[in-house]
Amino acid sequence: MLDFAHTTKEHDETRQGEALLIENNVSKGNGRKLYIESYGCQMNFSDSEIVASILLETGFETTKNYQEADVVFINTCSIRENAEQRVRNRLKEFEFAKKSNPGMIVGVLGCMAERLKAKFLEEEKLVDVVVGPDAYRDLPNLISQVDDGNRSVNVLLSREETYADISPVRLNSNGITAFISIMRGCDNMCSFCVVPFTRGRERSRDAASIVKEAHDLFNAGYREVTLLGQNVDSYKYTAPTIEGQEASAPVNFANLLALVAEVNPLLRVRFSTSHPKDITDEVLHTMASYDNICKYIHLPVQSGNSRVLELMNRTYDRDWYINRIDAINRIIPGCGISTDIITGFCTETEEEHQDTVSMMDYVKYDYAFMFAYSERPGTLAAKRYADDIPEEIKKSRLTEIVAKQRAHSFERLQQFVGKNQRVLIEGFSKRSDKDFAGRNDQNAMAIFPVDERYQAGDYVTVMIESCTSATLLGKIVD
Repeated sequence: MLDFAHTTKEHDETRQGEALLIENNVSKGNGRKLYIESYGCQMNFSDSEIVASILLETGFETTKNYQEADVVFINTCSIRENAEQRVRNRLKEFEFAKKSNPGMIVGVLGCMAERLKAKFLEEEKLVDVVVGPDAYRDLPNLISQVDDGNRSVNVLLSREETYADISPVRLNSNGITAFISIMRGCDNMCSFCVVPFTRGRERSRDAASIVKEAHDLFNAGYREVTLLGQNVDSYKYTAPTIEGQEASAPVNFANLLALVAEVNPLLRVRFSTSHPKDITDEVLHTMASYDNICKYIHLPVQSGNSRVLELMNRTYDRDWYINRIDAINRIIPGCGISTDIITGFCTETEEEHQDTVSMMDYVKYDYAFMFAYSERPGTLAAKRYADDIPEEIKKSRLTEIVAKQRAHSFERLQQFVGKNQRVLIEGFSKRSDKDFAGRNDQNAMAIFPVDERYQAGDYVTVMIESCTSATLLGKIVD
C-alpha cells in the first residue's frame, strides 16, 4: 500500500500508466507507430524519453492509442507493490489487441525486464522483446530481429552507459519544467530495494553534457530543471585524461549544482533523490549561495529506528539523520524537506515504529511517500529476513503515519499564509483554465486566478491567502 500526503513532480502518481505523445513530430518517416506506457519513478519516464529519441531517429512516430501501434512498449517498475500483476494484466490487453493486428510487436522495458524475461518470453509468451535499462541503443536491432520472426532479449547491464550523447525528446511536457538524468544505477545495497540489481552499478554522466542540456532547455523556453539520479549526492565525474594535458579536477555534486545554476539566473534548479549518508555541507552551502537553486530536499529516512535502519542496510543511524536535518535547517533556514517511510519492515516492534513517529515530529516533513513494507523478490531482505509483521499491523502503523503526515503537511503549508511567494507558472490548474498553477521555492503547489499579463514560464509574486493540506491558494500581486 502506498499513500501520498502530497504529490511532487518526482513521484507523480497521476502519471502512472501514462502514454507518451510527441506533438508535431517530424520523423524520418518509416510509417510505423510507437506506443510507450510508463510506470514507476521519474527515472522510468525519463528513460521513455530516451527510447523515443532512439526510435524517432529510425523513423517511428508516436501514438497514444496502442490499438493502432506497430510497436507497443511498457516501461516497468519492480519497486511498487503489485507492479508485476499490473504489468501482466496490461500485457494481456495488448495481447488481445494483437489478435486484430498480428504484426504488432509487444515489448517490456526497464526494471522488470531481467527478473521476468523467462516468464514473459518463454512461459507465458506475452511479449516479443525484453530490454533492460542499459540496452536501449540496441532497440532498432532487436525490433529487426522480431520482424524476422524471432523473439529477442537484451538485459545486459553496463558500467559505462549513461546515454549522455542522446538528447531526450520531452514527452507530454508543459514546456516549462524538465528532468535531466545526471547518473544511472546505484551502489547502495539497501536490503529492501531491487534498483542495484535492475539498473546496475552507479556511473555519472559527463558534466559538460549535463550543462549543455540545461542550456538547450533554457534556450527552448524551459525555466526549471530537476537533476535526477538514484543518489544524486554521490555524483562524481572525472573527464578522461588527454595525453600531454593536465588531468581535469573531478566534478562532484556540489560543483555540478553550481555549474547548472550558472546557466542562467532565470533557470530554476531542483534535484532528486538525496541519500542521508552522502548529503554534505558543501551541497547545502551551494544551495544557499544561489537564489535559483530551490530550497527543497527529498531526504528519505525509511525508519526512525537505528536497529531497523541497520537491517535495511541504510548505512546511517538515527543520530546521523538528525545531524543532517539540523545541518539543513542551520544552513538553509526554511528549506522544504520531504521523505520516504516504510512501516512494518521485518521484525519491527511497536516501540521501533514509534521511533519513526517521533522522527516525523522532530522534522515535520512537508510531505512524505509512505509504504507498508512489501517484500520484493531478489532483494537482500527477501533472502535474509522473514516478512514477519502481520498485514493488519503494517496497515495500522501506516494509517498512523499517514494521519500524522497530513497534519504536518497542513502545518507546513500554513507557514506561507499571509506571505508573498515567488512562483513559477507551470500552466493552468488541473481543475480550471481560470486558475494558474505553479510551485514556490519549497516545492509547494500554489493555485491562483489567471492574470492576462502573465503566462506559463513567467515568475510571479503570489500573496498566499489560505491553504488546504496539499495546496496553497492565493492571488498575483505586483
